[in-house]
Amino acid sequence: MIAHLRGTVAGVAPDGAVIDVGGVGMRVQCTPGTLATLRPGEPSQVATSLVVREDSLTLYGFVSDDERNVFELLQTASGVGPRLALAMLAVHSPDALRRAVSTEDLAALTMVPGIGKKGAQRIVLEMKDRLGPPGDDGAGLPGRPAPRAPSWRDQVQSGLVNLGWPARDADLAIAALEDEGVIGGSDGDVVEVATVLRAALRKLSKQ
Repeated sequence: MIAHLRGTVAGVAPDGAVIDVGGVGMRVQCTPGTLATLRPGEPSQVATSLVVREDSLTLYGFVSDDERNVFELLQTASGVGPRLALAMLAVHSPDALRRAVSTEDLAALTMVPGIGKKGAQRIVLEMKDRLGPPGDDGAGLPGRPAPRAPSWRDQVQSGLVNLGWPARDADLAIAALEDEGVIGGSDGDVVEVATVLRAALRKLSKQ
């Protein structure tokens, strides 16, 4: 198993990044929150999980070991594959998922595209004793650095589109959050992409 990658970020796309490790470009699929910490041309390290299929090898990258561990645990639930597990971590932090499962908060789980009420109930039933209690989130690990402007809008929109929302709806949700004062309206503002993404998903889920 490849536990982590350390190297220079060669490129960042809406759904993943390429990290140059010893002259080999390793492509990793990531959540928008993780992508927000990666800068082309700069050194970086991501925790990774390798998913092996008969016809593919896919590497998933995470900002912390805790995210990676939760990603792998989620896939032990019936009907949860790597894509859905990644979507869950795009919408909720690891600790928020622990809280949703431990408190049986089905509304929080159904905010994730692809999870209905029955799926949320199954996840709660199967994961309640596996994820651990809220607060068990690897607090000793380094936190996420705030992303640099001006690309946060593009990253949030790309993240929403990757999770199944039309680009127009994504733009409207971002604009609504700005109008409500939830996020700054200037490209010069420092914005935490993962936080805005979750707020936008909450807004979209109410439509």
